Amino acid sequence: MSDPILTISVVIPAYNAAEYIARTIESVLTQTHPADEIIVVDDGSSDNTADVVRSFGDKVIFLRQENAGASVARNTGIQAARYDRIAFLDADDEWVPKKLELQIEHLQSNPDLVWTMSNYFCCCCEQNHRQWVYDQGRSAALLAEREYYEDYFDSYKNGTCGYTGTMLINKTVLFEAGLFRPGQLRMNDEDMWFRIAYRYPKVGYLTEPLVVYHQGTPDSIVKKHNTPEIIIELLNRHIELASQQGRLDVFLTVARSITKMWIHWSWEDQRTFQIRLLLKELGYLLPIWYRVAVYLLTISPGLTLRCMPVLRKINKVLKIGL
Repeated sequence: MSDPILTISVVIPAYNAAEYIARTIESVLTQTHPADEIIVVDDGSSDNTADVVRSFGDKVIFLRQENAGASVARNTGIQAARYDRIAFLDADDEWVPKKLELQIEHLQSNPDLVWTMSNYFCCCCEQNHRQWVYDQGRSAALLAEREYYEDYFDSYKNGTCGYTGTMLINKTVLFEAGLFRPGQLRMNDEDMWFRIAYRYPKVGYLTEPLVVYHQGTPDSIVKKHNTPEIIIELLNRHIELASQQGRLDVFLTVARSITKMWIHWSWEDQRTFQIRLLLKELGYLLPIWYRVAVYLLTISPGLTLRCMPVLRKINKVLKIGL
């Protein structure tokens, strides 16, 4: 029996990406297994992104919309896609040459998978620094000689949760999950992956890095949208969704991890008022001793910030998640 033919549409949302989108498109065009189509959705750019994309001629399908955000741009690309599976790539990142080839082989050897992801490189390229995001040995141990995780939420809480540019997903699954949520200003990708995982927990994973994620992009959504209200709404909504899907217990471990992560980020940025808001709205996810300890530390945030290296060492030794 011959391997099934896997057809792939690549969806690239772009906003003021003229400086780097040619590099991104070239990384798709030079794949050892070519994509069946490349769709770039210009989300109302004010620079010459359109000119750069159009310079590739009929190699790329170019769509333009009024500025509506990454979620809507991705949805526009998905709805226009003609092929069975969708691969995503941000306009400032790039694929390694064998990305699609390796993922296609992976899906052909695991035909029951409806989505798969991989490790990736994080690149501070101006400083000539590039590193693997997930330790290959740790990932291999978690996989236990499989090519997939039994539950995406287990991979997430263990820190190997993939990244948008690594994802390859059946198009029907994206529609079934409801597409990307318009107006979700932060973690719009995780919001989608959570909704898929409620229905299809089993997810493929390749330990080899297949994408280069470029840090330091101007106007990064991570820097622009860091208000705690975003994460509070996201987690409360998904706790309700997880309960409806009978997945509450496993999602609560993820919600706790995300809450702690945002508390740590707020500490590093010295946003004490945001920490207290997170404790007020999401404190029910955390042990009472943790809530009390964090609140007391916010009383003198300057001292706490100076003590953070020591606190991290204590946390690592005691494994208490502070």
